[in-house]
Amino acid sequence: MRPKKVSAKESSERKKRMMCLELKKEIVEKHDQGVRVVDLAREYERSSSTICTILKQKELIKAISPAKGIKIISKQRTAIHEDMERLLVVWLKEKQLAGDTVTEAIICEKARAIYASLLQKTPGTLTDEALAEQFKASRGWLDGFKKRIGIRFVVRNGEVASSDMEAADDYLKTFAEIIAAEGYVPQQVFNCDETRLFWKKMPKKFCATAEEQAMPGKKPLQDRLTLALCANASGDCKIKPLLVHLSENPRAFKSNNIVKDKLPVMWRANQRAWVTKQFFVEWLNLVFGPDVKKYLQENNLPLQALLVLDNAPAHLPNLEDDILEEFKFIKIIYLPVNVTPILQPMDEVISGFKTLFTRHLFRHCFEMTEYTDFTYREFWKDHYNIVICLRIIDMAWQAVTARTLTSAWERLWPEAVSETDSETLEPGAVIKEILSLGKSMGLDMNDSDINELINEHSEELTTEELKELQMQQHANLLQGIGDTEVISTSEIKEMLGIWEKLVDFIQKKHPEKAATGHATALFDSLCLTHFRHILKERTKQTSLDCFVPDSPADEGEESLAKRTKISE
Repeated sequence: MRPKKVSAKESSERKKRMMCLELKKEIVEKHDQGVRVVDLAREYERSSSTICTILKQKELIKAISPAKGIKIISKQRTAIHEDMERLLVVWLKEKQLAGDTVTEAIICEKARAIYASLLQKTPGTLTDEALAEQFKASRGWLDGFKKRIGIRFVVRNGEVASSDMEAADDYLKTFAEIIAAEGYVPQQVFNCDETRLFWKKMPKKFCATAEEQAMPGKKPLQDRLTLALCANASGDCKIKPLLVHLSENPRAFKSNNIVKDKLPVMWRANQRAWVTKQFFVEWLNLVFGPDVKKYLQENNLPLQALLVLDNAPAHLPNLEDDILEEFKFIKIIYLPVNVTPILQPMDEVISGFKTLFTRHLFRHCFEMTEYTDFTYREFWKDHYNIVICLRIIDMAWQAVTARTLTSAWERLWPEAVSETDSETLEPGAVIKEILSLGKSMGLDMNDSDINELINEHSEELTTEELKELQMQQHANLLQGIGDTEVISTSEIKEMLGIWEKLVDFIQKKHPEKAATGHATALFDSLCLTHFRHILKERTKQTSLDCFVPDSPADEGEESLAKRTKISE
């Protein structure tokens, strides 16, 4: 039976219609199963030449795994575009976990960087120059990307510089009113912020050979940690930092007989080395609360304190509810998303801390090479471990002066800034010392090399690191799915119900109300928060976590806007 003849008009209309990727894959699959071209042309109402063209591209069509929301793959949209968008989503998720605000311009810049990096390692059917010209990260692409992954609330062209500064000025009035209403003094007001540290990222000047390029220091994802630093506005009370590592018990701990309770940091670990709400609450109740209470009592200050936080995922709005009863004198306020980069005091402190960390690291490296037979490359590769890093972190944190800490509040609370007896951290002088130490070890370094090394301790991830992180996230998701089969939801709910009954019984029958109340609250915080977290996570989507919903319509505009902090 001959295929049905079509008119010239119908033929023209068919040519104009584009076929989605799913349809092309379906055609390829049916042809592989033995369906003839003429039968496919009849079934899909396309010309035989169109079907043949699709079949000629079947290997490419089979290989394509499009990014979320993509239905049409054209010559202008290659497999590199797909990989780039998937890695860009991973990068955005990391930024969201860090509590960073990213702009449209930054998104486009990162997209171009990822694309260029993928292009260099993926020789395609077109020339590199032609492919490079095809992706400009244009406004049209950005709008489509935001729509595909569910980002809908973006401050556009030029609004940030004016509106955010105005918002910052408005918040200064709000903050001043809070201070005046409660009568806080600088000793009672604290700021805390998290930062990533690629502690073993090897200085480029150390890498002279291809072999050294592959050293442990060149694998930052395995050697990253997150630090939460906190101090008061008067600069005379530094809180023991919270540190989150990838490993609960690193190999160096065992060989050095490390006791975690005696570390200069509160040690926690998870598969992403990120601060979670559970870790932050534990730090509040086990470190921050006791330290602040002791400090206020020793200085004969009223038992009240204010903790200023940004809107990082670990800093949920209900944190005060998780504070133990004896530390209820602590109040928490949150900086608005759009003014955090302008007003957050700890941002300046963290920058100085990383400079000091680099100085102390170079000092230690110099001492090891000066008084032993190690070369600096041997030290870095075989003898620089997390135990040494912890010592350097402690030295760097102790070296941050009171004047540096208090001057960081100049924008948010200028009245709190006063002269202190301590010296001011002079970044230029510190960099000169690092430069001198480097030259003493035979390194040909200049100021730009040092600044680049200090900046390398930031959160920015390369394309290769994003690929590795993408694989880790996939593995973690599969492991999380496996975990849900071990502990059932009903078991957790039953256990929590029994605990509530036990607490109620103890509160009613035990004569020592205060002591038992503290004990049960501590047990609840340390032991049961984990299981409540599991229950909460099981109610969420698992496709792209909370940052990328399956459908933007699944959430209210207000909640999505709060969690997707993107501006320009």
